[in-house]
Amino acid sequence: MELTGLIAYVIFFLSLAGVYALLALGLNVQWGYTGMLNIGIAAFFAVGAYTSAILTSPPTAVPGGFGLPIPVGLISAMLVAGVLALFIGLITLNLRTDYLAIASIGIAEIVRLFLKNEEWLTNGVRGMSGIPKPFSGLVPGADALLFLGVVVALVLLVYWANQRAYGSPWGRVLRAIREKEVAASAMGKYTLLFRLQAFVYGSCIMGLAGAVYAHFVGFISPEAFDPLFATFLVWVMLIAGGSGNNRGAILGAVAIWTVWSLTEFLTTRIATEHFSLSQLAAMRVFMIGLLLQVILLLRPQGILPEVPPKPIRDADK
Repeated sequence: MELTGLIAYVIFFLSLAGVYALLALGLNVQWGYTGMLNIGIAAFFAVGAYTSAILTSPPTAVPGGFGLPIPVGLISAMLVAGVLALFIGLITLNLRTDYLAIASIGIAEIVRLFLKNEEWLTNGVRGMSGIPKPFSGLVPGADALLFLGVVVALVLLVYWANQRAYGSPWGRVLRAIREKEVAASAMGKYTLLFRLQAFVYGSCIMGLAGAVYAHFVGFISPEAFDPLFATFLVWVMLIAGGSGNNRGAILGAVAIWTVWSLTEFLTTRIATEHFSLSQLAAMRVFMIGLLLQVILLLRPQGILPEVPPKPIRDADK
């Protein structure tokens, strides 16, 4: 019985780590490839979750439920997050990096308040329940394991796409923009267009992560997309794993989610007699922040640093 419980927890843990891996892979395109400081990850994460929930849930479960197939919800989540990113990018991507960060924070807060107050569409603070899970009931007792398979497949698909993009001419332009945008522009590249493409692509991946999360937990509410969980942790994961390295983004997601889970165990098992729940929550954030500082001091390039593709020699052509 204990072994069964342990296996169930491992499946649960890996599924959530996979969701965060998708978020980190999306952020890696924006920051790791292009150098865009997006602090509004929670907005695209939430939009993807609510889009898929509304489209795939039964009409009686959520406001406006359409009962469509889950793949339609996943694709639509990416499209809606991409359209939102396109709209935001046209307004903000010509800003300097620090101003872009401030603008993205404000946009994420606008999205959160919209989801909280527009009850006719999102059910407000009561949240949405009854969100279907793929392959539910297909194999009795194996719903969680089948869902983990879906998560792993999506992570591998996005990883493959990111790797292809990194080594492509498009990816080389993004890295040139990251290193010296003025030089890339002087070479005839319309840098704003490339930055917009990277911003939209990365946001589509974040929307996909939101949809996967919604189908995993079966219930979403505005509180689930708090910036602490949907933005701060993702940044720590990417920086710890290795900005610019897709394998590092995945490794960072698993490693930091492991640390976050361990901090929950430590604070709830050891310190409950001496601290309140709010103090324990703050202690967990402090532990993660301290870990980030240690990583930045001892290994600023991350666990798996970026490894640019080798240049093509004349003999290899």
